[in-house]
Amino acid sequence: MKHLIKIACIFPGQGAQYVGMGKEVANNFKEAMDIFDKASDILGIDMKRLCFEGDEEELKKTENTQPSILTTSVALLEILKLKGVEPAMVAGLSLGEYSALVASKAISFEDAVAVVKKRGKFMQEAVPEGVGSMAAVMGVDRTEINDCLRMASGYGVVETANYNCPRQVVISGHTRAVEIACSLLKERGAKKVKILPVSAPFHSSLLKSAGEKLSEELDKIRFNDMDIPVISNVNAQIIKDKYEIKKLLVEQVSSSVLWEDSVRNMIEQGVDTFIEVGPGKSLSAFVKKIDKNVSVYNVEDLESLNNTIECIRERLECN
Repeated sequence: MKHLIKIACIFPGQGAQYVGMGKEVANNFKEAMDIFDKASDILGIDMKRLCFEGDEEELKKTENTQPSILTTSVALLEILKLKGVEPAMVAGLSLGEYSALVASKAISFEDAVAVVKKRGKFMQEAVPEGVGSMAAVMGVDRTEINDCLRMASGYGVVETANYNCPRQVVISGHTRAVEIACSLLKERGAKKVKILPVSAPFHSSLLKSAGEKLSEELDKIRFNDMDIPVISNVNAQIIKDKYEIKKLLVEQVSSSVLWEDSVRNMIEQGVDTFIEVGPGKSLSAFVKKIDKNVSVYNVEDLESLNNTIECIRERLECN
């Protein structure tokens, strides 16, 4: 009896965007171009211009970044499915969780692209620019990080925003508190501490007001039963049913993203193959650091699409 591979599709979040994303695949597949056209109609903006040849500063605006990454990811997923690649599980980092929910048919693409534009706007408006910041920290374990955050908390809110992979986290909060925490972490031997070029302290309690506004928008959306299991950022568990989705999406705005734990859970559920669907390869890098034994691919242009399909087919034939 053949041992079939178990595939998880994973979707990137904010920061993965770049001008030109999705263009090559959309120019070669009508089904992908249709997704960009649909997004343009819903939002009243030229999504093709924004993603394919837009101004980088315009693309970096949070309320533009979020729908553009979602649109690109969903367009690429359409072609992957067209080629016969179907995931057994899905997850996404932060914003990417909306792409995962679209993939599982829990939310329609139309609803998702409209709500993430508003989500981006709410997150941007929650904290005035310059008041908050984020930093990536590498080479320190979770205990040390939590100690340093406690010590820096006298200067304001500073919390863990993302647990990306072993010994790599992102911290978020008031700018001064983040700076103090960074200094303490360097003293504790952090290999690298880097302030991130973001416009707000995402995934910290400072964004609770954005979650409240998002909650009102999510009330207008219809949630469906999931066709494919979705792993939530908030607790790294499979979302139980459609009634839990809204609460988790609201919490996600101001909670830590448990990415490492999410990937480990998928592996425990038998996933042996990860395909990052969307711009960039950052999630692929995280997965490789979490477990060297799994196969990792990405799909962001024609070359990576063809390579992934070819590798999956070869592995299926060999099993």
